[in-house]
Amino acid sequence: MSRTAHVTTGRYAPPAARRELEAVSADGARLHVEVHGEEGAPAVVLAHGWTCSTAFWAAQIRELATDHRVIAYDQRGHGRSPASRACTTTALADDLVAVLKATLAAGERAVVAGHSMGGMTVMAAARRPEFTEHTAAALLCSTGSGRLVAESRVLPLRPGRARTRITGAVLGSRAPLGPVTPVARAVLKYATMAPGSAPDAVEACARIVHACPAGVRRDWSQVLAGLDLDRDLARLTVPTAVIAGTSDRLTPVVHARGLAAALPNCVGLTELTGVGHMTPIEAPEAVTRAVRELAALYLPTEEKEKTP
Repeated sequence: MSRTAHVTTGRYAPPAARRELEAVSADGARLHVEVHGEEGAPAVVLAHGWTCSTAFWAAQIRELATDHRVIAYDQRGHGRSPASRACTTTALADDLVAVLKATLAAGERAVVAGHSMGGMTVMAAARRPEFTEHTAAALLCSTGSGRLVAESRVLPLRPGRARTRITGAVLGSRAPLGPVTPVARAVLKYATMAPGSAPDAVEACARIVHACPAGVRRDWSQVLAGLDLDRDLARLTVPTAVIAGTSDRLTPVVHARGLAAALPNCVGLTELTGVGHMTPIEAPEAVTRAVRELAALYLPTEEKEKTP
């Protein structure tokens, strides 16, 4: 019955940040930002998805912070970032740019990874010069650029207008999710995770998702329902990898394949067999490895800089 915003023990418990700060977006929205790891280490920026928070990246933060500077932030209205009336993809892009400017030095670049709505944030920001200045490579994780409700398989119905209409109503419900109960865990697992997901992974996801305010959940569901980022995707020219689970009902793997085909500089598509939508929690090692590989390839290190 707990309503704690995240688990407090185990591999999905968020580690303490080295420091915390507040980034201010273009419209004045204030964003909670955490920095983990040593200053001066290669930088990684993590953008979470709809109804989540920085806690969603706990496993990646813990592993990557051993040799990277990991920057994670709460999307507006999520976690410790106050809600805002501006719920648009433009606001998402503004927020990511604000975080990059607040945490990276002039000319410094990072690997930017986004899960679900966080991946959409990366796409929305692709045309911004500040994004290009600060991004060496990107990871799009369990996300899509459009037709999210139409392609969703959360409801076991035939594709068509009826399924799309009902799915939109369910995802955009105003009803609060309430406490985390056995029934709530089962519903969340069915909708967002693979059947074989471990109980501790389900618990971690349930705590995070149920902590998101109902109004925030609904407001952003409306943005996702009308999402169209195909033009922005075409401007994502940095080396970009795509990763997705084959058992994802929210953003089925057809989205990942479409992204990989449309990206100007796709450097890999990874399909995780038997994994659902919550890839950073369901398959933490695979997601961490994908980020680490991009950082090794595209971020400068002292050793690389010394090489003649």
